[in-house]
Amino acid sequence: MARRASLIATVSVLSGLAVTGIAFARQSAAPQTQTPAAAPSAVPAPTAPAPRPAPTTPVGELRPAQPVQVAPATTNPNPPASPASGAAPQAKPAPTTTKPAEPAKRARYSVAILQALDKVTTETMRFEVPIGQPIRYKTLIFTVRACETAAADEVAPESAAYVVIDTQPKAQAGRAAPPGRQIYKGWMYASSPGLNPLQHPVYDAWLIACKQSIPVAPAAKP
Repeated sequence: MARRASLIATVSVLSGLAVTGIAFARQSAAPQTQTPAAAPSAVPAPTAPAPRPAPTTPVGELRPAQPVQVAPATTNPNPPASPASGAAPQAKPAPTTTKPAEPAKRARYSVAILQALDKVTTETMRFEVPIGQPIRYKTLIFTVRACETAAADEVAPESAAYVVIDTQPKAQAGRAAPPGRQIYKGWMYASSPGLNPLQHPVYDAWLIACKQSIPVAPAAKP
């Protein structure tokens, strides 16, 4: 019986502790009223400075106007003369065209005078060759195509002949003449025999002068 009574006492003590703990827990869980924090004091905004009043001009007061300087107009003491209304424009002179002078023509001749030299026998011979007609001197045949002298407007007087020289041995009795072979072709000058000479081992030849002038035909009219 005593044991049962101690158990009941223990249970009642435990029940009381439990009730006390529950009450304490409810008290601590209740919301506490918080005092609101004080709001910060407002800082006054800076005030803009008051605008200064614009100076007012009295209605009846007028400001004096500044004088304007005007430059005097300059006049030309010698104004250009106005063209006459009835004067006709002057006509420009037509350009004069000068025709260049035609060069003087060289005098042409119908005969050339040549001189030949045999270097072996030292024999010399002067002979005439008509234009376009072949002339034989030993084994050489001379044909002159033109013979002319310098014109009056040229620097120095000169005689020149265009000569063609062929070599052809003479035909022997009963045999035909062998064909000829050209050994020279060009201009010969009387004042300069060594300018364009004949190159031959046996013979030498040069121009002496031109003979018997040919009348110059008049120029055709345009």
